[in-house]
Amino acid sequence: MMALAMDGTASRVPRPPEIDPAVVVRCRSGDPVALRAFVVRYERPVYSLLVRLVGRGPHVEDLAQETFLRAFRAFGSFDGARPSSWLFTIATRVALDARKRRPLPISELDAATSAAPAASSPEARMSRAELGRAIEQAAAALSPDQRAAFVLAEYQEMSLGEIAEALGVPEATIKTRLFRARQHMREQLAGLLEEGRHE
Repeated sequence: MMALAMDGTASRVPRPPEIDPAVVVRCRSGDPVALRAFVVRYERPVYSLLVRLVGRGPHVEDLAQETFLRAFRAFGSFDGARPSSWLFTIATRVALDARKRRPLPISELDAATSAAPAASSPEARMSRAELGRAIEQAAAALSPDQRAAFVLAEYQEMSLGEIAEALGVPEATIKTRLFRARQHMREQLAGLLEEGRHE
């Protein structure tokens, strides 16, 4: 991950395989078993994305539920894109709409950055926790649009075109938002990462 992996403490989780296209076809016809399989397959990635966009709390479950309800209503217009990208687009719009309606607490951008493996030393765990807090603070200062572009690019591995579609803006705007978000994260984390190199 660009800004977060400069010291190797955070790593990108590979995108899991997509659901079987036959299940999506059955979802489009309203098959309840297929709809349930769709939810089971994507509920964790959607929840993770929403937490990164709006922070932890009971509101995340509501937003996840709203995401799947919107997806079920929109299956008729599903155009054969990657189901995860299509669903992440819906989830991102749900999150941004929720933030416009009322301020939501922004907390952990990535819980994995603050959780160290059990075998690591106390110093390494403390260092990771400190980096996790610094990442949270830096990300909290991003605008909602910059944060959404950053999360979709760095955590969900979406292309510029997919992010542009998800946020409803031109690709050039996404490039600018990503540039500014990454620059902000680098600047905010530079001091902490420099200290880590000298220890």
